[in-house]
Amino acid sequence: MFHRCFLTAAGLAIAFFAAPASTAPLQEGVDTAFDQIVSAAADAGLAPVVAIDHARLAAAEGVEMPPARVQIFSDPAVNTTLLAQDIRAGLDLPFRALAYAGADAVQVVYTSADFLKRRYGLQDAEALAAFDAALAPALDGLDGITPMPVPTQGLAADYGILALQSRHDVPETVARLRAIVAVQSDTVWFGEIDFTAEAAALGVDLPPAVLLLFGGPAPGGVAMAKFPSIGVDAFYQKLFVHAAPAGGSVVLFNSIVALAELHYGASAPPHAMLDERLTATFAKALE
Repeated sequence: MFHRCFLTAAGLAIAFFAAPASTAPLQEGVDTAFDQIVSAAADAGLAPVVAIDHARLAAAEGVEMPPARVQIFSDPAVNTTLLAQDIRAGLDLPFRALAYAGADAVQVVYTSADFLKRRYGLQDAEALAAFDAALAPALDGLDGITPMPVPTQGLAADYGILALQSRHDVPETVARLRAIVAVQSDTVWFGEIDFTAEAAALGVDLPPAVLLLFGGPAPGGVAMAKFPSIGVDAFYQKLFVHAAPAGGSVVLFNSIVALAELHYGASAPPHAMLDERLTATFAKALE
C-alpha cells in the first residue's frame, strides 16, 4: 500500500522552473530519457510509486546541481519474494532508475539484482533473476543510452547500511519518524510503502515492514552537485522500518558517504554532515 503525500504549493511551482541555458540541452535529454523510462515501465505493468526531479526541486531552494530525475516503481510480487528471504532488503526495494547529466552526456543508472545479492547475501537465483526480468522492460528502448547498474565493485554484505534500534513497535516507530521529518523546515515528504500490506494482498505473511520516503532539496542538491548518480538512492532519503525478532523495531537507512564512495570512489564534507544530521534526527525520534 502506498500513501501519497507529495509536495506543497511551493514545491509544485518547480514545474515552471527553466534550466539555465548552459544545462538546457542536458536537461532536455534527461527529461526525454526519464519520460521513456516512465512510459516503458507503465507498459510493462509496473506500478508507479513516486517521481522526483532532483535538480528542479533543488533550484526552487536556490541550489544548483546537474539535471537528475529518479523514478521509483514497484512489482509487489517481486518485492514480497525477496523480502521473504531477508526482510532487510526492503531498504533497496522497490525498483528505481535515475536519468542524470553526466560529464558530457545523459546517463541512466539503476539498482540491479546483483546489488541486492551482494548487499544482503541473497541466494535465491530464481527470485533474483525475476527481479532483473521485471525491471528490464522499463529500461529498454532508451535512445542512445545504455543503462548502467549501480556499481558493485567493493560492495560487501551490509555495505553502507546505518541501523538504529527502536524499543517501539513498527507503527509507533513510523509515527515518530514521520513526526520528526514533518518539523524539518527543509524537508519534503514523498510517501511510504507498506510492504506487509502488499504481501498480505498476495496471501503472504511478512513481519511488519514499512519504507518511508522523504528528502531535503537544498542539502540534497548540495550533496549531489558533483555526485549526481547517487540520486538513485540519495536526495530522497529512504527509511526502512521492520520488526525486530526480540521486540521493538529496527530502522535502516543509507550512509551518503558510503553511496558517494561506491559511485565515485570519494566523498565530500556535505555527505558526512548529512549522515551526522540524519542519524541524530532519527535517534532523537526514537527516544
